[in-house]
Amino acid sequence: MVKSSVLGFPRIGGQRELKKITESYWGGKTSKEELLKVGKELREHNWKLQKEAGVDIIASNDFSYYDQVLDLSLLFNAIPERYTKYNLEPIDVLFAMGRGLQRKATDSHPAIDVTALEMVKWFDSNYHYVRPTFSHSTEFKLNTPIKPVDEYNEAKALGIETRPVLLGPISYLYLGKADKDSLDLEPISLLPKILPIYKELLAKLREAGATQVQIDEPVLVLDLPENVQSKFQQAYEELGEDLILTTYFGDVRPNLKAIENLPVAGFHFDLVRVPEQLDAVAKLGKPLSVGVVDGRNIWKTDFAKAAKIVESAIEKVGEGNVVVATSSSLLHTPVDLDSEEKLDPVIKDWFSFAKQKLDEVVTIAKRVSGEDVGDKFEANAKSIKARNESSITTNPKVQERLTTINESLATRKSAFPERLAEQKAKYNLPLFPTTTIGSFPQTKDIRINRNKFAKGQISAEEYEQFINKEIETVVRFQEEIGLDVLVHGEPERNDMVQYFGEQLDGFAFTTNGWVQSYGSRYVRPPIIVGDVSRPKAMTVKESVYAQSLTKSPMKGMLTGPVTILRWSFPRDDVSGKIQALQLGLALRDEVNDLEKAGITVIQVDEPAIREGLPLRAGKERSDYLNWAAQSFRVATSGVENSTQIHSHFCYSDLDPNHIKALDADVVSIEFSKKDDPNYIREFSEYPNHIGLGLFDIHSPRIPSKQEFVDRIQEILKVYPADKFWVNPDCGLKTRGWPEVKESLTNMVNAAKDFRGKY
Repeated sequence: MVKSSVLGFPRIGGQRELKKITESYWGGKTSKEELLKVGKELREHNWKLQKEAGVDIIASNDFSYYDQVLDLSLLFNAIPERYTKYNLEPIDVLFAMGRGLQRKATDSHPAIDVTALEMVKWFDSNYHYVRPTFSHSTEFKLNTPIKPVDEYNEAKALGIETRPVLLGPISYLYLGKADKDSLDLEPISLLPKILPIYKELLAKLREAGATQVQIDEPVLVLDLPENVQSKFQQAYEELGEDLILTTYFGDVRPNLKAIENLPVAGFHFDLVRVPEQLDAVAKLGKPLSVGVVDGRNIWKTDFAKAAKIVESAIEKVGEGNVVVATSSSLLHTPVDLDSEEKLDPVIKDWFSFAKQKLDEVVTIAKRVSGEDVGDKFEANAKSIKARNESSITTNPKVQERLTTINESLATRKSAFPERLAEQKAKYNLPLFPTTTIGSFPQTKDIRINRNKFAKGQISAEEYEQFINKEIETVVRFQEEIGLDVLVHGEPERNDMVQYFGEQLDGFAFTTNGWVQSYGSRYVRPPIIVGDVSRPKAMTVKESVYAQSLTKSPMKGMLTGPVTILRWSFPRDDVSGKIQALQLGLALRDEVNDLEKAGITVIQVDEPAIREGLPLRAGKERSDYLNWAAQSFRVATSGVENSTQIHSHFCYSDLDPNHIKALDADVVSIEFSKKDDPNYIREFSEYPNHIGLGLFDIHSPRIPSKQEFVDRIQEILKVYPADKFWVNPDCGLKTRGWPEVKESLTNMVNAAKDFRGKY
């Protein structure tokens, strides 16, 4: 019999139970015991759900209160000293590393003020992990509680045998970084120190009864230097033969020599993303877990196509050596399609969420094992055919407009120096101009009124009056503290992608389709189901109203085409390039309408442009950079020289070349948690203007004015003053008003201090 396997299940809960209890704990409204209780209930529910679905190999240690990589740092004692001196409980150390901690002194507790560790994208997904941070003084050891062992035993007590999941040592070190006091340290050099800790942990799992461990080495799909490739043999000769070495998100073939002789029990490969690697990996001579059910998207698996891949694997390595699996953890998919009662039934039939994917892996495994699942295969084939033939997916007018795209359409009227001269004359901004990235706090009152409007409990006129009042509050505050380029605060927007998707043709939306982005931040990605177009203006009304309240420049705020694409569930039947260019054309209409309405500073955010970068260098990557930049320029190049185009990027390892081709007049970049001064130097020759983010908006801590001054001074050592904008890392929607007011006031006052010096 061919077995079925799921590499990990969403931990958030079908009704976002994890978010609610975690934020309640952070707010002091819930005890640690209650937090841990809800976590245990979620794990039990997930294991039982998979068991009842008939999944043979169920993962444990796929749960986390914040981030699975951060969990490992806590477990292995990779905890920078600044987090250890306060005698915090382990769960609070975890949260302090993930989101920072600032607490005033009391009679029983000292004052605490620590920033969060750096957070970056998990490969090319929209999930963020907390980067492991090492120094010369890092002393690895196995801390308690020993989470992987505890959770394995927890499942075992329920009568459910699981396969624990660990991030492997090569990936854990390679995805980490040196701390600011040890910048000469290469993390991979710590392998001899960390291997004994892995061995100790694996020994405890075996002692508890685990017969196999899923050990993830996703860095095998990257372009690895030879010194890293060579470490795999060293590591896995020590770790034991009961490991399933697991990769996902890409092609392992360029690194195949690094793993071809490893003494492991088997391998897992992502055959959704790269099915053509099967021939090569089959030659490894080991049992194969074949990832044929997509862990990253919501489209139904084509059973016939997936079964054909599995049957090919069986032919190559034998039936007893094949496992049918999800391509990756299902962390990246919504929990349950059954809860979507408002979806068009025709479109809903095309989708599969995490719960439904359990049945998919089980059904395919049964089919290739010779069991009769003909009814399910027939229903699946009917659904796949219906989608392929549906008129919902095609719009002839959009397809015709795509043919009009040429180099002229994607080029500004003049080069940046000429545009800059006109913009300086028009806006007369001071040195170190200050601005924000766009959103202001989404208060409880905003959410309540949005919900009332959605339910028809207040009229459109009443809702507009409420939104206008919120906009005025934001504008007056910005004027009061002296920001130079203002925003309207986005109170009308539920999400920076969903808001636009709801006003574009070609999208579908869920009610409970939440996916974890980081920590307690969940998103509900729209689903691109067909060709995209803009039926009417989306943002002009609010921007024009905001501009009417002030003489300061008011930014129009849009989300860019690549980010809308990447932060939605994209189509899998047409290329990303086509979808991005369709979005670029729709946004071009919006940009032009904003300019006509008098909004001449327009920000088109592209935080996802780096995450969409193909994981390996080569033609696919260069092609992506070309069409990604082209789609942005299509959206923004129809304006006059004096209209200033901004863009924003965050929480990725950026390269200046990734953004240079966009030709935006001003870009803002997340910078507050970057410790390496070389990162600034990389951008010092960037021709256009840059705002380097000066405080972490994902943390509740408030930087002092002196902290801003010190940060700006460091930047100015390597970055020209006349090109430097001052801004936060990202939008402020997740923060509260008190911390926003104090942080922005300190930021603006620090910028003003420098103006008289240059």
